[in-house]
Amino acid sequence: MSNEITREPTIAAEAESKAESKAPAGFGRKKFALDRFVIFGAFVVLFILFSVVAKNFFTMRNVLTLALQTSTVTLMGIGVTFTIITGGIDLSIGSVIALTGTVAVIAANAGMPIWLSMVMGLVSGIVCGFLNGIMVTGLRIPPFIATLGMMMVARGFVLTITNAMSKPAPDAFGHLGNDTLFHLSSKFPGIGYPVFIMIAVAIVFGFFLRKTRIGRYTYAVGSNEEASRLSGIKVSRIKVIAYIISGFCAALAGIILASRMVTSQPNGGISYELNAIAASVIGGTSLMGGIGTVAGAVVGSFIIGVLGVGLTMSGASFFVQQIAIGLVVIGSVSIDQIRYKKK
Repeated sequence: MSNEITREPTIAAEAESKAESKAPAGFGRKKFALDRFVIFGAFVVLFILFSVVAKNFFTMRNVLTLALQTSTVTLMGIGVTFTIITGGIDLSIGSVIALTGTVAVIAANAGMPIWLSMVMGLVSGIVCGFLNGIMVTGLRIPPFIATLGMMMVARGFVLTITNAMSKPAPDAFGHLGNDTLFHLSSKFPGIGYPVFIMIAVAIVFGFFLRKTRIGRYTYAVGSNEEASRLSGIKVSRIKVIAYIISGFCAALAGIILASRMVTSQPNGGISYELNAIAASVIGGTSLMGGIGTVAGAVVGSFIIGVLGVGLTMSGASFFVQQIAIGLVVIGSVSIDQIRYKKK
């Protein structure tokens, strides 16, 4: 027993080292630093390209709109990054978004203070994440199946309690999603509250993942679950925390979307989990587990946002956008597979 306890700092140190380098053995820190620079460089190139090709793309109003529209994808991407790093996945994000937004609207319509109704929505998302974690760790259900089941249960539940009908929310419910700060003029309409929420969540969870013991253990679990368990790390607890974070971020996105629409959306959020996973993977998170950053998820979500807005302003159809994003995801996963094989 004493040997296992002694080995815990070793595993934690190895996880921290991997968190610092984010690179499989043989690649080196400089190589992976270049890869991260390439991801950010791809975003810059896309932004410049659409600034030239699409009229009015590079305007202050459009940049602020892009940040606002991308904020929810970023929140989802940050949450799912934690589950992917542990070697799992979360397919229930879209349904949790519909459920949490609807719960918040129902609570607000019932007379609860707006802030309390939103807290109720957040709690419902945390509960969904907790149940996902329990199914994965306690019942030993594969993450794909567990979260797929939660996706169906959450969607069915929200459709049942609303009879698949949207309900309007009180006007005050829309302040979070639609109000802005620093409104100076028509050219600078202000920065929406969701953008500030996105920035705050990215900073908090980025610090949590990189600088805390639980964050380092998250990398350790994804890198080598059995070694982590033998070292004394509570693997089940780490996984449950990862799924709770994913549920919390999905709930936050769901409340923001409901606030922007000022109505519940029981049919909303369909396939949103795909955008979240795509943002995380494009940002460098490995589907093999053990590698990923919050910053990468943020950049990945903005790449998706720039592609969507830029192609729309360039006259491309929604179907072409899906093709472009799909190709980017395939390319990102292919690079990840090459790294894994070389490891």
